[in-house]
Amino acid sequence: MHEILTMLEPGSLVLDLGCADGSFSDTSTGATVIRLDLELPSKKKTNSSFVRGDAANLPFRDRTFSAIISNHSLEHFDNLAAVLAEIKRIIRPDGALFVSVPDASTITDKLYRWLARGGGHVNPFVSPTATASLIVSATGMRHVATRTLYSSLSFLNSRHSPRPRPKRLLMLGGGHEMTLFAFVWLSRRLDSLLGTRLSVLGWAFYFGNISAVDVDTTGWPNVCVRCGSGFPERYILCEGHCRRQPFRRYFGFALYSCPLCGALNPFIQRLP
Repeated sequence: MHEILTMLEPGSLVLDLGCADGSFSDTSTGATVIRLDLELPSKKKTNSSFVRGDAANLPFRDRTFSAIISNHSLEHFDNLAAVLAEIKRIIRPDGALFVSVPDASTITDKLYRWLARGGGHVNPFVSPTATASLIVSATGMRHVATRTLYSSLSFLNSRHSPRPRPKRLLMLGGGHEMTLFAFVWLSRRLDSLLGTRLSVLGWAFYFGNISAVDVDTTGWPNVCVRCGSGFPERYILCEGHCRRQPFRRYFGFALYSCPLCGALNPFIQRLP
């Protein structure tokens, strides 16, 4: 999404749609950020404006936003057709749209729905081509690029779970970071060797006024087991310009410390 956020002009408006506590930092863009969700955020983390509202009936004028970010929210909307129609109505003709959704056929999504007893996922997406076509048809926006997203099962991390820990979480290794570390390493190895999709989370889509050359369509299999942030390989390797080198090797194992939260993760070379 940052390819879109960084290109926005100061004074323009960007909508964080179905954002919960926020999909990105206020400092990610020079635009004015409006965040909308049906529920109030658990705590105020940003200086941006929050609007409580229904995504199927948005309280904004036509052609208001230069960009809309829908980060893992479309799968939660009961009336998806109405939400997409509202996106079409409120985005500017020269606007850009970012959408990310989980692949409902993956082990990650199945675990999430099993652990969270559905997790609020009411719209299953199982094909990147069909999902992109659906959004293009509903919004009239040009599909620019698609990126595969990878999982670290960070939603299982015991640091984020309620107390006492759910019994179902205990059945999945208790949410310990070393268990998630092992999943990341093993799932990437199996995907590389056997062509499986154990490490896949879903897809990110780019639509509208953004150049394809500005979008990195390379998948980022390095996803933190604690905060869930994904990083391109070149960022972790630092290309020689990091103040603190997060990448190192122990006993032949390639490891990195998450630049955002400091958690230890296995370093994964690019998957085919």
